[in-house]
Amino acid sequence: MNAPLKRAYAFCARFGLRVPILLAPMAGACPPSLSIALMNAGGLGAAGVLLMKPAEILAWADEVRSKGAGPFQLNTWIPDPPPRRDPAHEALLREFLAGWGPAVPSEAADTTPPDFEAQCEAILEAAPPMVSSVMGLFPPAFVARLKERGILWIANVSTVAEAKAAEAAGADVIAAQGAEAGGHRGCFDAASAERQAVGLFSLLPAVVDAVSLPVVAAGGIADARGVAAALTLGASAVAIGTGFLRCPEAGIHPAWADALAHTAPEDTMISRAFSGRAGRSIATDYVRAAVAEGAPVPAPYPVQRGLTAAMRTAALKAGDVQRMQAWAGQSAAMARAEPAADVLHSLWDGARALLEG
Repeated sequence: MNAPLKRAYAFCARFGLRVPILLAPMAGACPPSLSIALMNAGGLGAAGVLLMKPAEILAWADEVRSKGAGPFQLNTWIPDPPPRRDPAHEALLREFLAGWGPAVPSEAADTTPPDFEAQCEAILEAAPPMVSSVMGLFPPAFVARLKERGILWIANVSTVAEAKAAEAAGADVIAAQGAEAGGHRGCFDAASAERQAVGLFSLLPAVVDAVSLPVVAAGGIADARGVAAALTLGASAVAIGTGFLRCPEAGIHPAWADALAHTAPEDTMISRAFSGRAGRSIATDYVRAAVAEGAPVPAPYPVQRGLTAAMRTAALKAGDVQRMQAWAGQSAAMARAEPAADVLHSLWDGARALLEG
């Protein structure tokens, strides 16, 4: 057996998987049904719990544990410092956004991030086999509690320096997120999310060489060729998000799912237009307008998220993908509208065939 396959099978044996493919944790797009399907097919389930209250986290974990045969991870953001507010600028943003949806009340900007400590307590109570962090590293006291309970920590990174810091902080696995990935950029420093946009094929081997931990490759992987390439470059497994979004178990809006099928790599872009944090989405009419010269600069997270809430809700009701928060990685068009288990098996069977030559 060649080295990439040996490494992948060793990862599976260590973490209780049959297939070295992880569902990328996506806040708002990881219903239990998707993880259950992938877990039963041999992959790793996942929930991005950023927007969940503690009771919702526990309910999600209970459902996938009762119906899924395999491990899963719970993921949350490491919070940023409180945002600096600018009422005058927020008024300009409300005026701009009113042209894309309902009028935005001033109090929409007062949204607050979820209670991180309460989420951490709920995660510990849920006792998943694995947890993962993004936007930074878990506090040392929380890491110690994870280790006491035998819960493994996957640290999402976007640079070599972040990978080294995660290893030093006690992470068990490194997830290297290339700039091709859909959704929010996982950079520890929000200000550098666009400036340090490193592609996966440059980031992955550099991270593999820099740390002694298993590395999961994430970003722009949506077919068997991508899986095989990532393993060849030193990954022990891959994480896939956008590639599963068209599966019926994902349950995303049909307009978003249909748009993914027609999204070329250059039809996506990184912006702060939805939440104030940099993320890759379909380059819709709204996103292009929000980053155009003369448009007001997005407010910081989570202020921008609060300001865009009315527009995003209206877009979903109208089925208007041009105003939706339509996250998409650069390989979105490779996503298949087939059952998640079928997609998973096709990815792994095809990758194995390529690696076995």
